[in-house]
This record gives sequence, structure tokens and C-alpha cells, in this order.
Amino acid sequence: MDPAMTQQTSTADGALAVVIGGGNGIGEETARLMAARGWRLAVADLDPDAAERVAGDLGGAALALDIAAAGAVERAAAAIEAAHGPVGALVVAAAVFQPVLPPAELPLEVWERTVHVNLTGTYYANRAFGTRMARQGRGSIVNIASIAAIGSVPVHAYASSKAGVVSLTLNLAGEWGRAGVRVNCVSPGSTLVPRVVERIRSGRYAADPAEFTALGRIVQPREVAESIEFLASDRASAITGVNLVVDAGWHVAGTWAQYGGVRPAPSPLQAAGGAA
Repeated sequence: MDPAMTQQTSTADGALAVVIGGGNGIGEETARLMAARGWRLAVADLDPDAAERVAGDLGGAALALDIAAAGAVERAAAAIEAAHGPVGALVVAAAVFQPVLPPAELPLEVWERTVHVNLTGTYYANRAFGTRMARQGRGSIVNIASIAAIGSVPVHAYASSKAGVVSLTLNLAGEWGRAGVRVNCVSPGSTLVPRVVERIRSGRYAADPAEFTALGRIVQPREVAESIEFLASDRASAITGVNLVVDAGWHVAGTWAQYGGVRPAPSPLQAAGGAA
């Protein structure tokens, strides 16, 4: 485990966190960070081997779970609570992606699958675990949306599903707030998970994603995980119903293109005031 990950401790104090989609990508990074910060972990993933691998590293529980199956999600919530006690935090990081196609070429089954997994599946998880949290009078949910939810992008099913996740988060924050349950979401920008790294290496992007951010770089998975763990923890005890954008400034830099793009950093000579 990275020693740097243990330098800051959260107020988890052994509380149980369930990370759905914790077998890879942002979900895996979040699970590892949460374990380092004192959470007990239950790692759920559609890929049982991935869930076992991550949970085994963290001394946590592993569960094979298809978030798109309502009954399976409900049974998972009941089983986890029965075996490990009340769930303190839920992170929903499971999602599917879609090819970049115009509406006339995007198969309807791709639309339906994308919306069902990303939005309806997130609802299933929130409903199953959030209802139990409300009964116990305490809990925190962090849903993973996307910058695609707040901009105009040519992934119509994916973006629409993630915009729905943001709306769902706001609604459930109002629903369960008086019951002591906080519900927030994080919207990552392009993040250097293996899938994105491979796309950059293979030239599948039309341009370097870093060129479209204010900071001139892509988000690291750890940076997204830090935001998720913060919102899940008691350090964010007065925060609910927010969509925290973690995108290195993608959503603020795009409108600068009309003016020639975001200005580069000043040279050392300029920064020194031009003195010789």
C-alpha cells in the first residue's frame, strides 16, 4: 500500500463502505484509498475475479453484482448488512460506455442498455442501500456521474444517463436528508484509468484531452478517489445534494476556444517581471 495514502486519516473509524464497480478504474482506486483511510470495505463488481482481487488486497469482502438487476442489488444489500453490519457509505462507480455515433446510427439497444445500467442501476443501488441507511438514521452515498452530464458531447446515451444521475442525487438528498443520509455525486473529467490511457496511446481520441482543460492535464484516478472519500466521510458532514466536478477545468476551458484557447503559463522570464 502506498505510504502516502495513510498520511491523512478520515473519520471512518472502521465504518463499512460498499463500492459498487470497485474492481477496476475509479472504483478500485476509491476502494483502496478508503481502506487506507480506515474504512472496512465490501467490493462489488460485475467481474467476480476483479472484486476478489481488490477485496483480497484490502482484507475486505467481495461480491459479484450486476447493478442492472434490481433483485440482485436488493439481495446484495441485505446480505452485506446481515454479514457485516450497517453500511456507512455507498459508492456507485459501475457504468457502461457507448460508441461515439450520431442518433441515427446508435442502436436502440445500446441506448437502452446504457441508460438502464448507468441511471436505473444507480437508482437500484441507492434505493436498496439508502433505504436501509435511512432506517438506521445515518449514512452517506456518493454516485459517480461525469462531465458529460454538464456539457454538450456526442455520446447521447451516456451523457443523458449521467445527467440523470446528477438529478437523482439531488432528489434523494432531499428525500433522505432528515433521516441523516447525505447523497452527493462526483463528476470526473477524462481520468487516466487504463481504458483512457489505452485510448490515448492508440490514437482513438481526435486530440489530446489535456488540450481542452484549464490546467492543461488529465485527471489522475487518485484525485477523483480523494473527492469521493471526502464526500463519503464525516469531514463532509454538512454537504449533501452537490455535484462535485473533478475535471482539471474542462468545463471552464471549452468556451475559451473561440478566443484562441486557454492562455499558456508565463515563461520564467515573464513571471519574474521581465528582469534581466
